[in-house]
Amino acid sequence: MFLSVTGHQGSGGAGDDGEAGEAGEEAEGGGIRPGRRARALKLTGLTLAGLLVLGAGAAGWAYWQLNDNITSVDINSALGDDRPARAAAVPSPDASATAPPLPAGALNILVLGSDSRSGAENQALGGGDSGGARSDTAMVVRLDAGRTAATVVSIPRDTLVDRPACPLPDGGSTRPVSGAMFNSAYEVGGPVCAVKTVESLTDVRMDHYIEIDFAGFARLVDALGGVTVTTDEDIDDDRSHLTLEAGTHHLDGTDALALARTRYDIGDGSDLGRIELQHQLVKALLEQIADQDLLTSPTELYEVADAVTDSLTTDTGLDSLGELMDLGQSLRGLSSGAVTTLTMPVLPAPWDPNRVVADEPDAGELWASLK
Repeated sequence: MFLSVTGHQGSGGAGDDGEAGEAGEEAEGGGIRPGRRARALKLTGLTLAGLLVLGAGAAGWAYWQLNDNITSVDINSALGDDRPARAAAVPSPDASATAPPLPAGALNILVLGSDSRSGAENQALGGGDSGGARSDTAMVVRLDAGRTAATVVSIPRDTLVDRPACPLPDGGSTRPVSGAMFNSAYEVGGPVCAVKTVESLTDVRMDHYIEIDFAGFARLVDALGGVTVTTDEDIDDDRSHLTLEAGTHHLDGTDALALARTRYDIGDGSDLGRIELQHQLVKALLEQIADQDLLTSPTELYEVADAVTDSLTTDTGLDSLGELMDLGQSLRGLSSGAVTTLTMPVLPAPWDPNRVVADEPDAGELWASLK
């Protein structure tokens, strides 16, 4: 478009004779006349300005689109003040001359993987029919002050808990239940009830909430170029549809998701064996992120965000691309070796050997260490 405009302006409306005359004058003078050089520079400037406007407009549209992809829930408003106290704030480092400071205080984030049935992609990956969703995976991620160390604590979905009453969007509330399955909280009350149940169980305030579904996790792994994991035993799980020989494998998104869901063909077939595989995946993902310098490259981080934002649900404190990228870049000093992965201490429920309950006082001491 800009080249055709430039050609039209260069003819000056003089037709073929005018163009030939100008060419002759250039040849005779041994160069481009000052007047024509000025016109050429002006047209070049207009062309570049036009391209910059179009580029800025496209970038702005893409940024808006990614923001619009993210689903958010105002958990703070829904739960009010009846919650554990916030951790003491830690001042961020002073701003540099070129950029504002990244957040550096300690944070507790509830990360859920949901087995959402919404959409054909989730159903194809094992999300089941269209009858709702449950929290398939639950991890409390503790980022220490300075963001150079972290602890990831998994809560087995088979844990029996006292599920509190949770507010619902219509103004009502769920009823409190004693001895409920932990992952039922999400099923009956969504993210708000999941957060409230975790806070009731741990007495630790969740500063943020991040949820990703099956399709989003698979896309994340693919966007990172896959992950490399090592399994200690053969896996042939009919339910997760994963077959792997013991050894080291580079997995794409679909197979990584299948590994995260495998439980019946490893160990004793309980959720605890599956959690161990998930912890391996967490560290493998961190190593892949570090290898690609993802957290120091806004462009690379943006591309990964583009792959997963429409599969994310967050609290309103993380519901923009800028906030998510700030969180990601604040972790650039965090290596996989500085991440401790744990499972909440549990023991078999006395009344149901297929379920577990928190093993006290060990569980309480672990949660207290995260405050």
